[in-house]
Amino acid sequence: MFYRLLDLLKKVRITQLILPVLLLAGCAAVDWKNTNIESLFGKTVITDHRALANTDNATYYTEQIEPILENRCVVCHSCYDAPCQLKLSSAEGIMRGASKTPIYNGTRLIASEPTRLGIDAENTEEWRNKGFFSVLNERSQTPEINLTNSVMYQMLVLKKNQPLPADTLLDDDFKLHLNSERQCPTREEFNEFADDHPLWGMPYALPGLKDEEYSLLTDWIKRGAPMASPIELPRAVEQRVSHWEAYLNSDDLKQQLASRYMYEHLFLASLYFSEEPLFNGSEPQQQPEYFFKLVRSYSAPGLPIRPVATRRPYDDPGAKRIYYRLKRDTSTVVAKTLMPYRLNEERMDWMKSLFNTPDYTVDVLPDYDPKTAANPFIAFQALPINSRYRFMLEESEYIIKGFIKGPVCRGQVALNVIDDHFWAFFVDPDDYDEEQYGKFLAEQSNNLRLPGEAESNTGILANWLRYSNLHSKYLDAKNSMLLDRFPEGKHLNLDLVWDGDGNNPNAALTITRHFDSATVVKGLVGQYPKTAWIVGYPLLERIHYLLVAEFDVFGNVGHQLMTRLYMDFLRMEGEANFLTMLPQNERIKLTNYWYRDASKDVKKHLVDNEAHVLSDPDIRYYSDQPKLELLEMLRNKLEPVLSHQYDLATKVAPEILAALEKINRIQGRAATLMPEISMIMIDDYSGSQKVYTLLRNSAHSNLTGLLYEDENRLPEEDYLTLVPGVMGSHPAAFYRLSSFRLNDFVDAISKLDDESDYYRFATRFAVRRTDSAFWTHSDQMLAWYKKNDPLNAGLLDYNRLENR
Repeated sequence: MFYRLLDLLKKVRITQLILPVLLLAGCAAVDWKNTNIESLFGKTVITDHRALANTDNATYYTEQIEPILENRCVVCHSCYDAPCQLKLSSAEGIMRGASKTPIYNGTRLIASEPTRLGIDAENTEEWRNKGFFSVLNERSQTPEINLTNSVMYQMLVLKKNQPLPADTLLDDDFKLHLNSERQCPTREEFNEFADDHPLWGMPYALPGLKDEEYSLLTDWIKRGAPMASPIELPRAVEQRVSHWEAYLNSDDLKQQLASRYMYEHLFLASLYFSEEPLFNGSEPQQQPEYFFKLVRSYSAPGLPIRPVATRRPYDDPGAKRIYYRLKRDTSTVVAKTLMPYRLNEERMDWMKSLFNTPDYTVDVLPDYDPKTAANPFIAFQALPINSRYRFMLEESEYIIKGFIKGPVCRGQVALNVIDDHFWAFFVDPDDYDEEQYGKFLAEQSNNLRLPGEAESNTGILANWLRYSNLHSKYLDAKNSMLLDRFPEGKHLNLDLVWDGDGNNPNAALTITRHFDSATVVKGLVGQYPKTAWIVGYPLLERIHYLLVAEFDVFGNVGHQLMTRLYMDFLRMEGEANFLTMLPQNERIKLTNYWYRDASKDVKKHLVDNEAHVLSDPDIRYYSDQPKLELLEMLRNKLEPVLSHQYDLATKVAPEILAALEKINRIQGRAATLMPEISMIMIDDYSGSQKVYTLLRNSAHSNLTGLLYEDENRLPEEDYLTLVPGVMGSHPAAFYRLSSFRLNDFVDAISKLDDESDYYRFATRFAVRRTDSAFWTHSDQMLAWYKKNDPLNAGLLDYNRLENR
């Protein structure tokens, strides 16, 4: 029988079916010895399941099937960190299937082949050639074969037959750590897999589906898993798309360079059309119906899009002329990758004022050689500096989201370079003299080179020493320029900080890190942070290119570590800019405090930097805590534009504010025992709900220990921050309580001292992943999110839910 199977496999390419253990697992036993292989697998017919979707089937899929897949499956299977690369957030992802090759691999010596959905293969057959395996039947379509050949169905069966034990916690057989080895069984491997892990059915390590949901998915798979092709865009939307593509693809060299610059900053954006005015803090009252991605295409507007599949947005497309197109994004909206960016006539007029109206010329377009294309200070030298800075600055939340929600949607190595909680401010763009600063950056363009020019296969030591030396030269030149501009600190004051022009809430941001994920929002959220940044144009540009445009999640270990190491410099530069607004003795004091136990090389770098700052700023301080004074002065300066979306005092009813504010005073051991991100739903007396997010801010003596973060931990300095609404997309815990239990809830957190305390606390208040009401709570949480924050709402990611 085995040799019959091998012989058949040589004749017909069996589409091996892979599915991630971290969500899907299961099989119905097959008697291989007595089974007719051809009747079991059917003939080789690779099926586009969307082609089966007539009008009735399309309605059936979108109304009955898609909601189940989204709310039960996509919550673990989206983004680059989808287990086994199975992305269930779109028809293309479902048809592509899964792969045994992990994307996140911090040890690979050679860059791997990119496998970006919608970019690196055009059809299912090409994905099969890249090692992806179907999770549905792709052969002869009969109800029996459709079920037998579907790993998805077999995993549903396994969960149905082997539900989670009625225990509070899962045992150690369940692998819940993100770096756990993935089990990605093919259909042929499934019996052995199910014998070894009978409880690893779909949904993995979560309660099973309701009977109705199970029946619907079973019926769908039996029918051949028909899916719906996207409905055509309304004529009015198509006209907007054409209008924007016409603007972006003018033959004028000036526009071509500007469009290239805009594309390299917007390629991750979730573009949508809305006539709401820009920069006034207003947001749509409901989620946009259509999102688009800006892509490079070999085909001109009016023709089908032919994507340019390069690793990076600035890589050589291999064609003399490419076009910038708006490609509709039909995938399910997930919070961890949603980056809304508004398009309307006001936006276009604004872009024209930046790049078309100014008087400058472009005689030749820059080439795509990495030494040019990876350095924006060379590639876009012809564009006005103020225009480039304004383009990023006035949507700074989006720009910073790039390294929070881009390909680094998971990764401690990428994110342990930033503090768990800090505020960011920006240099006023009017402070830059176009001619003088343009000359300075042109002179420094070589020193501003970034590791991306080495592409995706990078050595570490030699490159590190090179870029370290270049960065030091740039800082020397920068500090010399500042001394010329601000002799004895004159005019070095709060006027240098951008006030949002009186209407733009992007002037102040809060960044919070959650170990291997992070969040950025408008406003000054939470308690006074330990550190803060002041960011100017060269720093903002380098952060974007280092962590977004040139970061390759498929790159080798050298590329990823070099990215992390270089970001050390950029973080210190942002912090140093903030410190220049303080008296010298306070600068030295805070530098020593922020970099306790740092290496000699790091301390030398900091001392060298301080040596160039010879004067105090022109700011008067009155207390013995000038840092707090400075932060409060900045808050007051920016108050007219500050977002208060996450402020307890402005969003919470007075009768419960006092109780909730106590959480923000919890520090030390009790804080350390809490999860990274907890989401709390409080039921009030009227039957409505309020949602809050509780963040744990973990303290470190310094952030320069590349792979030794645990050694730098200072748990006694940990603290909690509670905010109204949903902040973050990777909850580690859900809590639910009635409002009359709020004081008990706060009191229990404050008294946590060990894991047994947390276990008892969670037993009282948590909706654990084993809770029979988990999915009901999940649905209510997501419904609340969509109703109360429609622009930013998307499915949350459950891969980091704890088992405590």
